[in-house]
Amino acid sequence: MSETDEPVTAQDLVRWSEALAGIARTGLGFTENLYERERFEEVLAVAADMRVAAGSTYDAESLVSEWMKSVGHGVPGYQTPKVAVGAVVGNDAGEILLVQRSDSGVWLYPTGWADVGYSASEVAVKEVEEETGIECEVVQLLAVIDGLRQGFTRIPLYSVVFHCRATGGELKAHPLETADVGWFSLDDLPPMTVGVEQWGAFARAALAGEAVEVVYDVPRSPTWRTIHDV
Repeated sequence: MSETDEPVTAQDLVRWSEALAGIARTGLGFTENLYERERFEEVLAVAADMRVAAGSTYDAESLVSEWMKSVGHGVPGYQTPKVAVGAVVGNDAGEILLVQRSDSGVWLYPTGWADVGYSASEVAVKEVEEETGIECEVVQLLAVIDGLRQGFTRIPLYSVVFHCRATGGELKAHPLETADVGWFSLDDLPPMTVGVEQWGAFARAALAGEAVEVVYDVPRSPTWRTIHDV
């Protein structure tokens, strides 16, 4: 270990585990060779052991079973990160639109899984209206972030975030997904607002009308041996 390296963390193990599991499942989806299938299944077992070591609530056998359910055939079986689309929505007062998740109680800008048949920007507009009752228009792309690398998720996930401007509608929480919705000053956010250290700076700049460059994870070199170089 070099002087600049840090000890391996649980989040490191999660990232490595998910990468190995993805490689193994993709391999199983493309090969018909029984020997290769056995090797890929062994890799999947090793990935499960790593995930358990990182604190998974599932045992290794259950993890392998769940992973195997996603093995497809050919291109449909190629493993890729899930995509979540979020919207930093501002109003004329410079406030940000936040929702309180009904499942966890945390506050965050409207966000949801990318839906088939919609562009990413269309998902942003749709999620905002569904979760908050507010109509909006997309201003620009703000960020494309790797959730595993940033440590705010334990599944492979890319978060795509847009800056949007409110154009109409009335605040109305989704009856199933959100417990509450509201407009807030970035200087007076509600308790349990999550991830501000990751999105607060570019959200503040966007809502102030400043020029904002798209935030993304800079490529690491090398990708796997360098620890915590975010």
